Amino acid sequence: MTNPTPNPDALEIIPLGGMGEIGKNMFAYRYGDEILVVDGGLAFPEAHQLGIDLIIPKIDYLQEHAGLIKGWILTHGHEDHIGSLPYIMPRLPRVPMYSAALTLGLLREKLGEFGIKEADTDLREVELDAQVRIGRHFVVDFFRITHSIPDNMGYILTTPVGKVVHTGDFKIDRTPTDGKLSQLDRIEKAGDEGVLLLISDSTNAERPGWSTSEAEVAENLEALIKAARGRVFITTFASQTHRVQNIVRSAEKLGRRVIMEGRSMLKYAQVSQQLGYMEFKDPLVTSDEVGDLQDSQVLYICTGSQGQPMSVLSRLAFGNHAKIALKRGDTVILSSSPIPGNEEAVNTVINRLYEIGVDVLYPPNQKVHASGHGSREEQLHILNLARPKYFLPWHGEPRHQINHARLAQTATRPPQRTLVAKNGDIVKLTQDDFKVVGTVPAGAVYVDGLGVGDISDDIIMDRMSMSQEGVLIITAVLHPTPHIELVSRGFVRSNRELETQIRKVALEAVEQGTREKKRLEDIRDDMYGAVRRFVRKVTGRNPVLIPLLVD
Repeated sequence: MTNPTPNPDALEIIPLGGMGEIGKNMFAYRYGDEILVVDGGLAFPEAHQLGIDLIIPKIDYLQEHAGLIKGWILTHGHEDHIGSLPYIMPRLPRVPMYSAALTLGLLREKLGEFGIKEADTDLREVELDAQVRIGRHFVVDFFRITHSIPDNMGYILTTPVGKVVHTGDFKIDRTPTDGKLSQLDRIEKAGDEGVLLLISDSTNAERPGWSTSEAEVAENLEALIKAARGRVFITTFASQTHRVQNIVRSAEKLGRRVIMEGRSMLKYAQVSQQLGYMEFKDPLVTSDEVGDLQDSQVLYICTGSQGQPMSVLSRLAFGNHAKIALKRGDTVILSSSPIPGNEEAVNTVINRLYEIGVDVLYPPNQKVHASGHGSREEQLHILNLARPKYFLPWHGEPRHQINHARLAQTATRPPQRTLVAKNGDIVKLTQDDFKVVGTVPAGAVYVDGLGVGDISDDIIMDRMSMSQEGVLIITAVLHPTPHIELVSRGFVRSNRELETQIRKVALEAVEQGTREKKRLEDIRDDMYGAVRRFVRKVTGRNPVLIPLLVD
């Protein structure tokens, strides 16, 4: 780690998550003796991260400098921006946290599930065009920008060195469902005044053109619902409030009652309804109340867009749902696209649905999903409005950042310098300088059950080894007569001859160590080495080997 003494005349931008990756977004800005924090998201595990539930950012730097934190802002309510806060907030000082109504409503719900009282927080609701001063050095001007959830905000950060424009997650939807357009004039005005640095969403930097409007998705979904003759099941992200609202409106228009299945789907809908972001003409019905309705009169909105094993759609696909069973004549619509790493799980669910005989509709065969992130023309439009001196591509994997950096060179007025940063980089910003000057601790903290941070990469490697090669436990009982006991799982089928040979090799090592009066630890290590070599030679496998001695 390198962490030079902060330059009192420079702004430091320190990404703690979300740089070079999709998920767990978190920023820190530091000027002198003040720190402003932005977001606190989570990521979901990849296939090789066995047993891990969630991944959150490492916050060692913030804990070390906790006394300098003056405020916190949240751009929107997606899990990759607020999901880690219940784990992080109790470990940091109580400071003002600013965001819009829906974002704070979802956060309150989340904190309540963790038993965190609102009295222990300082949540401050702001309008989407509010200005907030944080500490002596930071002034934040929020602006509305369209995404796949209401109350999404970017911001203009005025600092002693100049203005920073951060788009947050964005797309430029020219026909948004709620009619609330992006406040692009705020970015253009900042560009006229002079933007020192633009930090912009890189997610779709490989996609040409403009992203699809949510209004077009709504039209396509309504046409498919209208054409369906039996029950309709639609899965999408629970946080896609606009899309869920559009599905509800289409169902009401076409004479179908809506049933919501899945804890997160219900939670988002309830919070959105309470805050006025979602309306239902008819009360939602439950699965138990469907009995008198014809198949053509019901529509289910359910979780499971990413193939999660315990989600509603997965349980339906595998016949494990307690109250609902799919049948021929049903229509299942996946109004989503797989997050990178979830493709296999989603494909497995789709194949199971085909086997059941239901009609399955999903992208790209059907235009039933639109990304919440802008494509190349939208990204270029932001660059041309902001006209920044410096540019920091953010929110994407390295290929997205690099393609975004290349795109910036085609802008009307290209940035003088672009940096492709990594999590943990200390990016120094002044009027005349923009460079990485050091690093802070950054990376992944694994959440596994109730444990937070007690799982390391070494443990994940052990889990991978056990899943691939199995485990072999060798217990040497020394008294009264030395003998060996074996337990294996996932190693080989029951094989008495092989087990007898392993026992013999282990016993010889133990007896030799005993004769030579070695320490028990050395006898155990000798047994481990002998068995390891033998198993590898005879089977070509490397199971996780656990040697035990009972004296």
